[in-house]
Amino acid sequence: MSTDAPTLVDVHAHFVTDRYVSAARAAGHDQPDGMPGWPNWNVADHLALMDEGGIGTAMLSVSSPGTHFGDDRAARDLSREVNEYAADLVRRYPGRFGHFASLPLPDVDAALREIDYTLDVLGSDGVTVETNAHGLYLGDRRFEPVWAELDRRRAVVFVHPTSPPGHDAVSLGRPRPMLEFLFDSARTVSDLVFAGVLLRYPGIEWVFTHGGGALPLLADRMELFRGLIAEPSASAPSVPDQLRRLWFDTAGTPFPHQIPALTTAFGSDRVLYGSDYCWTPAAVTARQIASLDAAQQPTPDTWRSLTTHNALKLFPQLSQTVSNR
Repeated sequence: MSTDAPTLVDVHAHFVTDRYVSAARAAGHDQPDGMPGWPNWNVADHLALMDEGGIGTAMLSVSSPGTHFGDDRAARDLSREVNEYAADLVRRYPGRFGHFASLPLPDVDAALREIDYTLDVLGSDGVTVETNAHGLYLGDRRFEPVWAELDRRRAVVFVHPTSPPGHDAVSLGRPRPMLEFLFDSARTVSDLVFAGVLLRYPGIEWVFTHGGGALPLLADRMELFRGLIAEPSASAPSVPDQLRRLWFDTAGTPFPHQIPALTTAFGSDRVLYGSDYCWTPAAVTARQIASLDAAQQPTPDTWRSLTTHNALKLFPQLSQTVSNR
């Protein structure tokens, strides 16, 4: 990478701890989401990857299957543990890491307490939730208190895909991240749209992964069906217009097709860089960054400078640290 190339802000970066993996395995997640096993992760390897790829700051989060494995009390304790671990990394490596706090959904009361603690005490940069919480999608009315509080705070909500309910019947024994994650992102966005959550809580900054999954191809179809589901208000924005207010990252296989489809549907001013490391191995992440740097530029900006500029709009607190790298 050229030394004068802009540094990236990675909004989709994961970590695991020994205690977290042990808790997940004890709950039956030996092959999480149908993957062969758990990735290895440590801070030194992560920083080396960032330096090699020109990533200035990585926003850490826990990936699927999240922190709630069926027991509310255990989920509260595990969420607090991983959140404090990540916050400590942010303090120890200033400017290199940020953090999206895990919430123990579907336990709403505990999630509200964790929002208060992580955003007010730990200083987390936002929160992360999964596309569904034990089969409850994000438009479910039971989650309204969570969205109301995050809207009041104008918080960033990073939505990571997870396995859908009944996944054994549709995944055909293959890893769910290959296909099911992309459809579950589209499914939960459609639920947010048709439940009216995006319009009721405009202060939330939603970030969705993998170029929106299947959304760029389905937005017009969702709009077509909107009139069949309910009489649309004359003043309500169309489905594509609502989706243009969301943020999307480049994790996965961004070029040559994924991100051009996204920007054709929703524009480029809310596209963010995402590596999906450590679930995406370092060598694959390096190839993904190379594809980003080699791709045809969408504007006079490079993809690197465009995604970094967009990230600084979403996270203005990073402006000083990113500009100094």
